[in-house]
Parts: sequence; C-alpha cells; structure tokens
Amino acid sequence: VQLQESGPGLVKPSQSVSLTCTVSGGSITTAYTYWAWIRQPPGKGPEWIAHMFANGDTYYNPSLRSRASLSRDTTKNQFALRLKPEDTAVYYCNAIEVLTDTSFSAHWGQGTQVTVSS
Repeated sequence: VQLQESGPGLVKPSQSVSLTCTVSGGSITTAYTYWAWIRQPPGKGPEWIAHMFANGDTYYNPSLRSRASLSRDTTKNQFALRLKPEDTAVYYCNAIEVLTDTSFSAHWGQGTQVTVSS
C-alpha cells in the first residue's frame, strides 16, 4: 500500500485546510484496515487527529473534534481531512492493516508541510 498526501502548504490562521491522501496498491474499503491522519509540529511528538474504518465510521481526537472532519471518495480511492490547523505541522496519512489478533502492517505517506502564517 502506498499513500501520498497533497495540500496547499500555506494557510492563514483563520482558514481551513483540506488535505487529501491518495491510496494505491490497496482499497480504502478493504476490511480490517483503517486510515488515519497524524500531524507533527516542529520540535514536538506526533499527534493523532482522526481515523476512518473501511465502512466509513470515523473517530476523532477529542481535542481536535470540533475543528476536524474526515471524508472519503471511494471512486478515487482517496480520503481527506479538513481542519482549522492553527499550528504549523507536517501532516501524514497512515494506513493500518490488521493482519491477525496480534499483528498489523503500517504504511505511511511521506508527509505534507502545512504552514500557518498571516
């Protein structure tokens, strides 16, 4: 599975940003797989934003729930994040395939920089 993020790069503090993750080598509707967005601000650790299961169910980090929204386009095999970022960070999309009760396979995109600046 390969993932590729895309987005605008630079946003103003009052704007929302839309990021898209294009998936190849696998389907976003495959069972036992979930699709996530994670970000890492400079000098800080990674922060989970939200994830979506193959059936479309979504789960959000409670601290970001009010300003984040996940969506997907199964015809394009893409899932997307809309967020009021407020913080500069590198945003990653991620896929977790649950292989057995005790093992999984993780796949990452290369990340896309989002800079918040007026």
